[in-house]
Amino acid sequence: MSRKRILPRASRTAEKPFAGKEEDQGSVPEGCQTGKSGSIQHVYGAQHPPFDPLLHGTLLKATPKVPTTPVKAKRVSTFQEFESNTSDAWDAGEDDDELLAMAAESLNTEVVMETANRVLRNHSQRQERHKLQEAPGPEQKPKPLAEPHLVPSGDLRLVKSVSESHTSCPAESASDSVPLQRSQSLPHSATVALGGTSDSSTLGSSVLSEREAFRLDKFKQLLAGPNTDLEELRKLSWSGIPKPVRPITWKLLSGYLPANVDRRPATLQRKQKEYFAFIEHYYDSRNDEAHQDTYRQIHIDIPRMSPEALILQPKVTEIFERILFIWAIRHPASGYVQGINDLVTPFFVVFICEYIEQEDVDAADVSRVPADVLRNVEADTYWCMSKLLDGIQDNYTFAQPGIQMKVKMLEELVSRIDEQVHRHLEQHEVRYLQFAFRWMNNLLMREVPLRCTVRLWDTYQSEPEGFSRFHLYVCAAFLVRWRKEILEERDFQELLLFLQNLPTAQWGDEDISLLLAEAYRLKFAFADAPNHYKK
Repeated sequence: MSRKRILPRASRTAEKPFAGKEEDQGSVPEGCQTGKSGSIQHVYGAQHPPFDPLLHGTLLKATPKVPTTPVKAKRVSTFQEFESNTSDAWDAGEDDDELLAMAAESLNTEVVMETANRVLRNHSQRQERHKLQEAPGPEQKPKPLAEPHLVPSGDLRLVKSVSESHTSCPAESASDSVPLQRSQSLPHSATVALGGTSDSSTLGSSVLSEREAFRLDKFKQLLAGPNTDLEELRKLSWSGIPKPVRPITWKLLSGYLPANVDRRPATLQRKQKEYFAFIEHYYDSRNDEAHQDTYRQIHIDIPRMSPEALILQPKVTEIFERILFIWAIRHPASGYVQGINDLVTPFFVVFICEYIEQEDVDAADVSRVPADVLRNVEADTYWCMSKLLDGIQDNYTFAQPGIQMKVKMLEELVSRIDEQVHRHLEQHEVRYLQFAFRWMNNLLMREVPLRCTVRLWDTYQSEPEGFSRFHLYVCAAFLVRWRKEILEERDFQELLLFLQNLPTAQWGDEDISLLLAEAYRLKFAFADAPNHYKK
């Protein structure tokens, strides 16, 4: 058999790693706006979260193929001769059949057969696992999010959208999918989600617990040092933060606590004392004529929030009223705007869960939490929410120019990444402002369950400008996620009702990981090319 010619190493050109610009944007001073009202610069740069060896060790190995035609084995006199024949054959991108055919000519027949048998056994085991996963249980209900096609480990590609991968023909899917050869540039969760290993159904409980224990140990080691490396903490947090260390991690990533461990107790004490000084100075003015409308609107909005079982507890209601009123008084440029109230909940829930035993926060009885603990949680929630709002304050100033600008950018972005969906919405006179305004105003909190919001915010706090810039790509991925259902609707009213009531009640971490993976792919493609979404 004639051996296929393999090009020498020098003739191949390796792809250069992606180098994106990063552009920092200073936080907005309290009560003020930066630059023009509502001005938002185009997005630049991409943050690369961590490369997890525990998962990537299996995902990035290409599965070898068995030669399709029998190859006559031929021995060589020395290993040096074999090495000289194959020294340039191992660059990334070579065809597996060529490599194995060449190896089969030079290696012992027993080695070739043993390798082939091992590949066949591994393939059979994977097929059996896939059959077990696909077989529905007697009471199992289908998830709203369709599972993506499993991507072969040797061909990591990110599809344009999940629902599109199920509806498009092979020719379309070939053009829509984007081969990503710089796989290590992807965030950890992107590779995991598309490889299918983030779904707990594909992993044994022992493997999953081992991974979670490994990640928790890495967080604890990082947080135990005298000075926490915030850049490493962001990379590690991109793929999600374990519950036991989430409160301290959020406080660090939001900029509320300093990286130096010795300074943290004094900082906490000072900030908590400062917050309650605000309460003493401002809160009694809530019934004054100048502020009574603000307080009345806050009082009306809080019972509409979720989870109701938690929010409607009297102590929690009082805490939320104080936080929102003090923030509104201290930020006169925006004051209180509906939507800000939702942003308190994730911080409060994460911080209070440190002191309650119930897994389900809806069932938590806050009245059993000591009063001094509640005071600390209230102050921590206020300052972390303030840090978040400092970066998106133009969303809530007069006429909310920041939101209107972001909705316009979302429309332009979707018109580039999925023109069919964009045209379909235009043909049925559905305006992006009619459904996406709430996505920007509430940061998708009304669209996904609270547990998903907490997971989403793990990544937002790990990304530069996560709540403003990266959120744009998450919204684009979120819309395109429903392309199949959107294209099936042929009526304005039905389209709008669907977009305002998306079926996400059963979503979990794996669905958010997949959404974030697609959002990162969009950012990877568009962050350094803003003209791609300019008409």
